[in-house]
Amino acid sequence: MLVVIVGPTGTGKSELSLDLAERLITAGRPAEIVNADAMQLYRGMDIGTAKVPVAERRGVPHHLLDVLEVTDEATVARYQVEARAAITDIVERGAVPILVGGSGLYVSSVVYDFQFPGTDPVLRARLEAELTEQGPGLLYDRLKTVDPASALRIGASNGRRLVRALEVVELTGAPHVAVLPGDPVYWMPAVTLGLRLEREVLTPRLDARVDRMWAAGLVDEVQGLIPAGLEGGVTASRAIGYAQALGQVRGTLSQAEAIEATQQLTRRYARRQVSWFKRDPHTHWIDADDTDRVDQAARYLSAL
Repeated sequence: MLVVIVGPTGTGKSELSLDLAERLITAGRPAEIVNADAMQLYRGMDIGTAKVPVAERRGVPHHLLDVLEVTDEATVARYQVEARAAITDIVERGAVPILVGGSGLYVSSVVYDFQFPGTDPVLRARLEAELTEQGPGLLYDRLKTVDPASALRIGASNGRRLVRALEVVELTGAPHVAVLPGDPVYWMPAVTLGLRLEREVLTPRLDARVDRMWAAGLVDEVQGLIPAGLEGGVTASRAIGYAQALGQVRGTLSQAEAIEATQQLTRRYARRQVSWFKRDPHTHWIDADDTDRVDQAARYLSAL
């Protein structure tokens, strides 16, 4: 049985996962945590991703943290394979896997029977060259013609995802499916717990969280990652907070502008997370600020 903890950023998913793991361990059920936050895969990206420090993991084993260099490209297809392998290993050792994170597609790729089309290096290179030479606008217009639903979902500015969507269409002749199926089939039995907060509570909390990241040294963290290749990272350099901190380092944004832009993008990302996770009718929702949230979660797992 797989335990899944989801919800928008800033709702305390990591804390709940640790509390629940400790509850299971106390009851004689070993538990281990598997990360499902795409940006926490990156080594050295700690402050801006709110990664739980090793010293604060309470001795609970964690998987799929710090497994990529900032120059690596994170892909959901690769993540699916590695996360399922980690979960299978945990189950075979008699422990309870707890999948926790807010990257909706990454979570769903593990929990449900998602199939990902392959890739073609030559085709991908051609599309990426077009992106570099022409910008995302023309790719977006082309995608609107062949797969309007994906174009609407991706938007006109996300060049990397536009390239992938066009690659899938050319390879398969079918639209790029990257949404939760209407009647999903589970990969393995799972219980999904969702943390929620009203927007008027969550929004100021997210803004304050961004302020704390800058106060904690996000810009220094980014400066330390530049020699490791952060600026050339296809995925890492575009992460919310990191792209803006890079702008501050380069001098294209003031600190106030970088913080404000990060706050706006974080709020927008949280809204997308809510929209993604609320589609699953099987999720058991818990108010993130409830003092008995761990007890509620444990009750939902009573069938384990």
